[in-house]
Amino acid sequence: MFDRLEIKVLPPGPRYVAQLRFWVNGEDVVAGAVGEGGRGPYASAVLLVGERGPLEGSGEPWRVEVGEPDCTGGCCGFLSVAVQRFGDVVQWSDWQVPKGEGAPLEFHFEAGAYDAELARVGADRWWSVPG
Repeated sequence: MFDRLEIKVLPPGPRYVAQLRFWVNGEDVVAGAVGEGGRGPYASAVLLVGERGPLEGSGEPWRVEVGEPDCTGGCCGFLSVAVQRFGDVVQWSDWQVPKGEGAPLEFHFEAGAYDAELARVGADRWWSVPG
């Protein structure tokens, strides 16, 4: 059985530009690993226009920062995961978690559904238009 990924773009706030949050099987991955005050990566750093983004994965594992605690990643470290493709499967594994908190599980996504979610969230670029 495959895991289900949902990506949301949170609007900019007083401290941060628009950021991504990742829900896997209905659970907020960032909040689960770094706490409710944590944040995801900036949308503009992950949802690249006209080129392959870091979340797409390839045959080689690629480490992607997907979150950080409220005190910032420069202080306590970033939540990162290795993203890799194996045929029709995209795997998230080998988590690095700030402050030694519990690491999320290894996730396996069906590549077609995963790619569709990346395309969906990347198509609506409301967050990249200056206010």
